[in-house]
Amino acid sequence: MLPGMSSTLSTKPRIAIVGAGNLASALARSLYGAGYGIEQIISQASAQSLRRARKLSREVGAASSSIARADIQAEIVWFCVPDRAIASAASSLRRAADWDGKVVLHSSGALTSDELAVLRRRGAAIASVHPMMTFVRGSRPSLTGVPFAIEGDQKAARAARAVVLSLGGYPFAIRKEQKEAYHAWGMFASPLIISLLAAGERVAVAARVSRRAARERMLPILRQTLANYARLGAPESFSGPIARGDLETVRKHLKVLRTVPEAREVYLALAGSALRDLPAKNRRALEKILKS
Repeated sequence: MLPGMSSTLSTKPRIAIVGAGNLASALARSLYGAGYGIEQIISQASAQSLRRARKLSREVGAASSSIARADIQAEIVWFCVPDRAIASAASSLRRAADWDGKVVLHSSGALTSDELAVLRRRGAAIASVHPMMTFVRGSRPSLTGVPFAIEGDQKAARAARAVVLSLGGYPFAIRKEQKEAYHAWGMFASPLIISLLAAGERVAVAARVSRRAARERMLPILRQTLANYARLGAPESFSGPIARGDLETVRKHLKVLRTVPEAREVYLALAGSALRDLPAKNRRALEKILKS
């Protein structure tokens, strides 16, 4: 047994992971740490993909192979590839195993389990299992406490739920027709926040503050804002000139932001959203200012 591997390994299904990117790496490490045997890391045949797969396989005590050479014995196969590649990767692996009785998962937030239909026709139970978490190069997020949206065949969903619970995650069921709205919701939780912060950096530059300094100086208020949101919710965490109904300050903001038109568009959109969803004084007067 490799160092750090749980003694409960023999009681858990073996898992093969298709992909070696940011999500696959985080998932493989978490599964390994939770005592799952990672049979192999399967990647595309490009030199870069194979290098990543070999590096990851060494970390989790697994074999590595390309899709063309894969021979899968694992009970669970988990696809962690870009959305556009899921169906084609599944098709390419249709002869890589006896799929009858296996559980096959993918981790797209927007696409349903039907992307794996080619393997269902060969006897596999399929599901989509999406963690609401951000995965970027240079970061190793824990999956403890992370919600996972699960949709698919009963057998696969049951197996996925057990795995997520073993990782310390929070599994919840979602319907196929809800996946697109669910993924759009997730966009607001991370990627669009980063977009907002990037727009904020543009405004900082207009105030003669460098982007790097802006990032450092925004961190205290960002941390407190998230802490307030977690404890109090959105309405009680909302502050600033719109909450106070400070018409003159909002006018000044819109005037100076004419020098940063891209950020001005973001300001107008978010201010309008705030007036719809959050407590604000002088609401009608603020609406007129934003429209003018």
